[in-house]
Order: sequence, then structure tokens, then C-alpha cells
Amino acid sequence: MDAAADRGRLQSPPCKVLAGQLRLGATRGGQPSAWLVERPGSGRAPLDVSVVWMQGTVLEVRPEQNTRLQLLDETGTFTVVGAGGVPQGRPCISPGKYVMVMGVVQSCRPEPVLRAVKVTDLSGNPLHRDMWRFEVEDLQQNMP
Repeated sequence: MDAAADRGRLQSPPCKVLAGQLRLGATRGGQPSAWLVERPGSGRAPLDVSVVWMQGTVLEVRPEQNTRLQLLDETGTFTVVGAGGVPQGRPCISPGKYVMVMGVVQSCRPEPVLRAVKVTDLSGNPLHRDMWRFEVEDLQQNMP
């Protein structure tokens, strides 16, 4: 699926999610770019997502698919494809870096896979990592 085709179907802005939530996601109506993600403890309906904002530590960098990354957040691993062809701040595609990734959800199982739209290094401030789960929970509890 190309970016021009995605524009008509993808929500904006990206929704903040954790890898564990995406892993349990289900397709909406069989549409490959629409996913339902549960909001545990919120008492609200699942989120309908296609573009997400995720954060994690880079575990592995592979050259295939224009740079494929494996990342880890506190709920599990996820994969990012196309990271070499998107805007970046400081150089951040190396193991050990803590990064923010915005991307289009390609699949949820067995592991979430995103096609990168943006990658940014957040390694310089440990508060980003420490607060991430709370940011996600707060946003999801307050979204309609």
C-alpha cells in the first residue's frame, strides 16, 4: 500500500499505544489498515487505529526493507520497517537508543509491525521512557 492510497483511509493524529495492546489488536471489518485496540481499565470502546505513536529501545537494526528495526517497550517487542527512508532528528537508528516512532500499522500478530513515517531520538532525557506508559494510559482514558 502506498502513502497516497493511505491518506484517504488513515486517521490523524497518531494514537499513542503500547506493543502489548497492538499485539492483541483485531482488524476492523477485514480492512488491512484499520485495527481495534482495547483500552484496559478505561471502560470505553476499543480505539480504531491505523497510525500510531510508539516509543521503545532499539534492540536490532537490519538493512532489509529500507532499514528494519526491532524495538522493545515495557510490554514487549515490535518491528518497524522503512526506518531508513523517513525524517529523523539526531542519528538514532542504532541499538540502545530510545526512540519515538510514528507509523502505519501493518499487522498486530504475532508481533506488531509498523511502516515508519517518522523516527526521533529521545535518548537524551530519561523522563521520556519513565513517563511513556502513563502518557499512553492518560490519553486513552480521556479519548472519546
